[in-house]
Amino acid sequence: QVQLVESGGGLVQPGGSLRVSCAASGSLFSLYTMGWYRQAPGKERELVAIITSDGDTNYADSVKGRFTISRDNAKNTVHLQLNSLKPEDTAVYYCYARRPGFRQEYWGQGTQVTVSS
Repeated sequence: QVQLVESGGGLVQPGGSLRVSCAASGSLFSLYTMGWYRQAPGKERELVAIITSDGDTNYADSVKGRFTISRDNAKNTVHLQLNSLKPEDTAVYYCYARRPGFRQEYWGQGTQVTVSS
């Protein structure tokens, strides 16, 4: 079992920056693919960024060049640095974990990011 707890959301002005973090419980964290998804009101949940156990990353086109995902296997944490924020980045951001080769997916409870002046 893996439990994910997000933190770091909040209100930020357009053009500002924010970092959201996800702390994972359980063992074998380094083997998991970790990611961030987001869901805006009235929209479906969408992938924001993924980082594999090898450190390979992938981003949604809408955030490329602005967001950076990273992981610290020693601390069982994954971070998402959000720069040059836009109002359309407003959403609940969810942490995600899945071990390759296993079906089970894990989700955090979400953290709200609001971009507004």
